[in-house]
Amino acid sequence: MAATKPLSGAPLSGSPLSGTMADGSSDIAVQMRAASAAAARGDYDAALDDWNHCAHRGNARAQAEIGRCFVDALGVERDTTLAHTWLKLAADAKDALGQRLLGDYYFNGEGGTPDRTIAEEWYARAAAQGDPLAQEMLSWIYTEGDGRTPDYAKARAWALLAAEQGVAKAMTRLGFLFHNAMGVPRDPAAAADWWTKAAALGDPDGQAMLGAALLLGSGVARDPQVAYMWLTRATAGGSAFAAPYLPAAAQALTPHERAEAERRAGQPLDGAAP
Repeated sequence: MAATKPLSGAPLSGSPLSGTMADGSSDIAVQMRAASAAAARGDYDAALDDWNHCAHRGNARAQAEIGRCFVDALGVERDTTLAHTWLKLAADAKDALGQRLLGDYYFNGEGGTPDRTIAEEWYARAAAQGDPLAQEMLSWIYTEGDGRTPDYAKARAWALLAAEQGVAKAMTRLGFLFHNAMGVPRDPAAAADWWTKAAALGDPDGQAMLGAALLLGSGVARDPQVAYMWLTRATAGGSAFAAPYLPAAAQALTPHERAEAERRAGQPLDGAAP
């Protein structure tokens, strides 16, 4: 992590914070691109220099990024009060990232106690603007219920929108909905298809469930060796769903077949099932 550095923290009095800039928009765009590049290489000192300048000129996305840095201690000391200040500015300016991160703030109780009701409100605003991770969170909330009756139709709708934008967890959830007949007729083939997509994108739970489907021949042709490969990947990725199926998959293979599956499990994914 980069060394921590001082920031001006809360917005400067008199700074334009409406999210629009009277001039210098091209300079702001250049600085935002530079900040993104710096963050991608882990240089949060440089990123924060640019975000801080842009944020104080009213750029809501820069405000959201600074808020995230205060939550995650990226280049600055963790400060949840300042995080909330910056995230609320961005969210009120209708920045989708700021809205989703403010949802995370309340969901995780960064200010002390989680408030799932407020979190859901901000996720809904971000999701309506097309933020895929907010859409995925709404899908989770409607599936798991979060203390209330699940709404599988809404869960599926939001998961589909997130999956269309490449969110692997949403694909895995769609697989569960079809496998367990949650708001839809049970469809093992559709479940396996969604798990195949999620597995190829690296989601450990999707890999585990695809492995289980391949082991049992549920919705796909039975293939214990490929099942073992995916279950091994899922275990390495931390999925708890793999453990009940991994021993049976291993027992179905010869030592040579297990070794080959383990070799394949150790290879990088390229976005397509190996």
